[in-house]
Amino acid sequence: MKERLIKNLMVPVSEYVTVSIDDTLAGAVAALKKVQAGSDRKYPHRAVMIHDENLHVIGKVDFIDILRALEPKYDQMLSNKCSYHLGFSRQFQKNILESFRLWEKPLEHICRKAASRKVKTFMRTLTEGEFIEQNATLDEAIHQMVLGNYQSLLVLDDKKVVGILKLTDVFELISDEISACQI
Repeated sequence: MKERLIKNLMVPVSEYVTVSIDDTLAGAVAALKKVQAGSDRKYPHRAVMIHDENLHVIGKVDFIDILRALEPKYDQMLSNKCSYHLGFSRQFQKNILESFRLWEKPLEHICRKAASRKVKTFMRTLTEGEFIEQNATLDEAIHQMVLGNYQSLLVLDDKKVVGILKLTDVFELISDEISACQI
């Protein structure tokens, strides 16, 4: 796998929908829905790239981020990235739901209120582990995705985001290889 470079597997940033950090949740959702509706890809994009005022990609917002943005109390509970991957028991999760009084309002009310939230208020700050150099190899990327439990990695060229490596694309390549071994 050392001969397979990430730059040959990634989706270029130019093919991704991007929104500004000053855009709203409603704008990010609309942009994502539009790109999914017009997609002919087997696995449509599941994230929106976020850019700063200089049009540099600084992060992404995915499905989980959008759901988390609907309930601002998650910001208090999940103040750091490592909280996302803790193995809470189902009973503990129910206790948190009740203690923090999450999701008490009707869905329409929650969505209406959240729609105007600025992307910069709920986008996650990406960790070092969520970036990979474009000349890295597939084995490095798989290792990084498995250890970090990441659905995608942002691909860098000289510290600038140039693409995204999606788990679905890695899986498709690997599943094709596994299928070929059975012939």
